[in-house]
Amino acid sequence: MKVLLVFAHPDPRSLNAALRDVALKDLEAQGHEVRMSDLYADGWKSEVDRADFPLLAPDARLIPVAASKEAFHAKALTEDVSAEIEKLLWADVLILQFPLWWFTMPAILKGWVDRVFAYGFAYGVGEHSDKRWGDRYGEGTLAGKRAMLIVTAGGWEEHYSARGVNGPIEDLLFPINHGILYYPGYDVLPPFVAYRVDRLDKAGFDVLAERLRERMRTLATTPPIPYRQQNGGDYLIPIMQLRPGLTDAAATGFALHLDDSREALRQAGE
Repeated sequence: MKVLLVFAHPDPRSLNAALRDVALKDLEAQGHEVRMSDLYADGWKSEVDRADFPLLAPDARLIPVAASKEAFHAKALTEDVSAEIEKLLWADVLILQFPLWWFTMPAILKGWVDRVFAYGFAYGVGEHSDKRWGDRYGEGTLAGKRAMLIVTAGGWEEHYSARGVNGPIEDLLFPINHGILYYPGYDVLPPFVAYRVDRLDKAGFDVLAERLRERMRTLATTPPIPYRQQNGGDYLIPIMQLRPGLTDAAATGFALHLDDSREALRQAGE
């Protein structure tokens, strides 16, 4: 397979970087083709601004969605953005690796998404009608490819559990897994999360590294998170609300968007 790892940590001596090297080395040992985008090392520009849209007239208002659409279709995106899009089209698997900062990804990685996931490429594609609402959430440009997160956290695993004070890790990562990766079509694998990394000794790192190697060896076979496909019949179009009767009427939250029958099969296979 072809694997793209997008790495977002400022220190090449970090535990995060050490885990990155473990993943890359194991992937290459398996014979996969691997590319990496090291955002801090590359000096990635995070902010979306006028410089991203060369076709925009100097006196025109900057409306990022419209400007992104025009630039993408005119093949006038900046060189750095175009290079990342080419990598995404090349890769069978996308891995986003980052430390969990304030319950989400670092700003530089969010800026990578903001700039690279252009209108017409990652969103704004497909038919919008009373039968379909675009090619998204399970469909889209990147359908048929796989994606996953490698995340490090300083807190305890218990703090990120169903009753933990930080909230369930599945909920914290839902906006990334579902809203960024599943949205343009990726099959999203369960994340690899390392906890209490600030206090990890060598023995602990060795155990963690072996766990990560195992995940890299099962990239092609790990069942994806069973999110409901938007145009698969579970949602009422165009209001995009879950059909009555699919879940408990009083249920709310992110778990509504998991297909319970497929989730049970996935957990049975773990």
